Amino acid sequence: MMGKVKVGLVQMTCTKDKQENLDKAIVKIREAAAKGAQIICLQELFTSLYFCDVEDYDNFDLAEKIPGPSTDALQVIAKELGVVIVASLFEKRAEGLYHNTTAVLDADGTYLGKYRKMHIPDDPAFYEKFYFTPGDLGYKVFQTKFAKIGILICWDQWYPEASRITALMGADIMFYPTAIGWDTKQDEETNQDQYNAWQTIQRSHSVANGVPVVSVNRVGFEQDGAMKFWGGSFATNAQGKLLYLASHDQEETEVVELDLNQSDFMRKHWPFLRDRRIDSYQPITKRYIDED
Repeated sequence: MMGKVKVGLVQMTCTKDKQENLDKAIVKIREAAAKGAQIICLQELFTSLYFCDVEDYDNFDLAEKIPGPSTDALQVIAKELGVVIVASLFEKRAEGLYHNTTAVLDADGTYLGKYRKMHIPDDPAFYEKFYFTPGDLGYKVFQTKFAKIGILICWDQWYPEASRITALMGADIMFYPTAIGWDTKQDEETNQDQYNAWQTIQRSHSVANGVPVVSVNRVGFEQDGAMKFWGGSFATNAQGKLLYLASHDQEETEVVELDLNQSDFMRKHWPFLRDRRIDSYQPITKRYIDED
């Protein structure tokens, strides 16, 4: 019996001041811990504004080593509060080599390791390929004090292959630190279509794999008002049922209880993992199935 775990979701606005954002996140981690959170997830690149809207070499100065200053500060907090922290950071791996990376800190302050974002977008206002090298650590799970957790980051959320592999590695919960929003010139119907697609694909990962999903997005206007990060952070149970849904325009620190025993129940009664035809899946490794 795996029991229940309380997860904290921190949805917040950011500023240009890196230390100010880190300090704010620590305040909100304390708030979540005070509400009973055991595993606390921060949004993607929470120590800065979402800088990938422009290709600017000066933005590389925001990167840091992992482990490094931010993880050092968060390790102290994790140990003090007895909580696991999932922290998405801009990693400087070496001179000229950078990743979009999430560090995991255990409840005793131990640095458990990191996951480097595998899928890197290059869309208008999301020029991540200018900054980030695709991850080379593969998909990762981390055995924390409270649960074995899988980490995927933002653009990874669209890929069922990534969530499937993470689930097959034994993840009890999948966390998605994320940063996505609306162009403020768009109409409301387009906005809702985009948000619904984003939420639906992640809930489908929960359904297909029989594990809870926790997705934490940033909120607020950035890019000189051209982008409204849509918040809408959420948590599901092992059948994709929404247990919590954040607003589109407010900072929120919420704690949600997940019953990890539901995964076994759901996989018994909806046996998608058992019924997979793994002998037939080799074509999935092709870019496209045609004659070339």
